[in-house]
Amino acid sequence: MELKINNQVKQFEATTLSVQDLLDLEFPNKQNGIAFAINNSVIPKTDWATTTLSETDDILIITATQGG
Repeated sequence: MELKINNQVKQFEATTLSVQDLLDLEFPNKQNGIAFAINNSVIPKTDWATTTLSETDDILIITATQGG
């Protein structure tokens, strides 16, 4: 499966992925401080496990960082 994430194309072996599956692969130790959008629509965290991704989706992942 090929997905466009933050304007970069990435390849995945899986043929189907949910938002949660993708985040588990990309951020295995981080589940807080993440915002996820598909085609300019924010996906609530409560829907991550049930939202399936498509190769035509434009995915944006934003992570909170600490600093000053």
